[in-house]
Amino acid sequence: MTGATGNVGAELVRALAESGERVRAVSRSGRSDGLPAGVEAVAGDLNRPETTKAALDGVRGLFLMPGYGGQRQILADARAAGVERVALLSGRSAGSGDRENAVAGYLIDAEDAVRESGLDWTALRCTSFMSNALELADQIRKGDTVRVPFPDAYTTDVDPYDIAQVAQRALVTGDFANRVLDVTGPEALLPADRVRVLGEVLGRDLRAVGLTPEEARADLESRMPKPYADAFVSFFLDGTLDESVVLPTVEEVTGRAPRTFTQWARARADAFR
Repeated sequence: MTGATGNVGAELVRALAESGERVRAVSRSGRSDGLPAGVEAVAGDLNRPETTKAALDGVRGLFLMPGYGGQRQILADARAAGVERVALLSGRSAGSGDRENAVAGYLIDAEDAVRESGLDWTALRCTSFMSNALELADQIRKGDTVRVPFPDAYTTDVDPYDIAQVAQRALVTGDFANRVLDVTGPEALLPADRVRVLGEVLGRDLRAVGLTPEEARADLESRMPKPYADAFVSFFLDGTLDESVVLPTVEEVTGRAPRTFTQWARARADAFR
């Protein structure tokens, strides 16, 4: 398990442990804080594959994060260690084939690497995460007006819990070997819809105000390198990525409907107070 303390990784560690699997959780810190009982915590850096090689001993399934320099060597080490299958966290923009887009480009490279690894692979192409709404928490704690980027972009945001449930089945069963699984949430919402839901959960009258394109770009560039800001502007302002279509993958794989944003918000309400 790489990225074991991230939004998806932490949920997947929990899902695997609850299903009775032995789990080795790799993170940069290697700390065991918050991990389920019995999970082995290991320190490793995906940009330095020599730090993860020993962690592959005895492993059957590997969950891999994209966008790290050591990915191909880690996959080669995994194959040599006898790992059978890999599940890759990816995104819907990987399907665009646009290697010039910084985000799509690193996802496409990651998918190429797992396809060429010699392992059985599953690529989880996910829409935006519901947990991205946590970026609004500071504004919500300070007042009732919430400024949001890309106000006209409908997205079918998905709960990291549901991504983890799909990944768990891909890793344990092998039923989805050598396939791309497009993972979405159950409803297409605007940013203002999510702000409204958060207000209902918190018992407040929150109001969304859309950032202008210039403001959205400036906000993104303050938080990430310019090529990545350009990528998100391309996706959600220029419309090169459509995340508005609800797909049945979560229910088909897990046997139950994906969680709604309201369910996610209720479970995370304390983060906004």
